[in-house]
Amino acid sequence: MIALVDYCAGNLRSVKRALDFLNLQNEVTKDPKKVRAADAIIVPGVGAAGAAMRELDQVGLTEVLREEIPKKPFLGICLGLQILFEKSAEDNAECLGIFKGSVEKFSSADIKVPHIGWNPVDFPSTSSHSAGSGRAGQAKTPQIMEGIKSGTPLYFVHSYFSKPKNPEIVKATTTHGETFPAVLNRDKIWAVQFHPEKSGEAGLKILDNFAKLI
Repeated sequence: MIALVDYCAGNLRSVKRALDFLNLQNEVTKDPKKVRAADAIIVPGVGAAGAAMRELDQVGLTEVLREEIPKKPFLGICLGLQILFEKSAEDNAECLGIFKGSVEKFSSADIKVPHIGWNPVDFPSTSSHSAGSGRAGQAKTPQIMEGIKSGTPLYFVHSYFSKPKNPEIVKATTTHGETFPAVLNRDKIWAVQFHPEKSGEAGLKILDNFAKLI
C-alpha cells in the first residue's frame, strides 16, 4: 500500500486519481500509524513550505517522515521535494532535513515567476569515455525515468527550486532562467520538481516506475 500523505496541500486528489488509474493500491492519510505501516510513501504538494511544515507538525508526521522516508520507497512531488531539504526561503521554513541544502526563489528579472508549463527534463551524461575517443558518455536514465527519453517535456508549477549540497543526488535537470534539479535520488528516496500526475503518459510511466520499486 502506498501512503499518500495528506498535509492540506493542493493536488492531492490529482495524484490519487493517477494512482487509481494505474490500479496501484493507495490511501490518502495523515495518520502516523498508517504512514509507518505503508509499503511506500508519496508526499505531493502545491502550496507553501511554512504551512506544509506546520500541518505536518500538528498531525504528528514530522518525526514520522524523518524516520520512515529512508526506510522504504519514497516519492516527493514539487513541494514534497522541497520540504526534504534543511530550509526553504519560502516562509523561512525549517524543513525535514533529509537532504542537505536549501530551497531558493527564482530571482532573475528576465523570467516569469511562478514557473508554469512544460519544460524538457534532461539526464546527465555518464562521465565514462571510450578509450582514446574523447567522446562524452551517453545520458544515464534515472531508474524512476525508465522508458522516458532525456529531453521529454514534463509539467512544472513552482516559484522555488532546490540547491542540494551534494551534486551526486541530482539525476535530472531542467532550465528556467537557470538550470536546477528536476529529479533527485538517494537510495530509496526519489523526488521530482515537476508534477507527474499532470504530465500525461510520461508522468503515468514515472508513477508506475516508482511503484515497481516497492
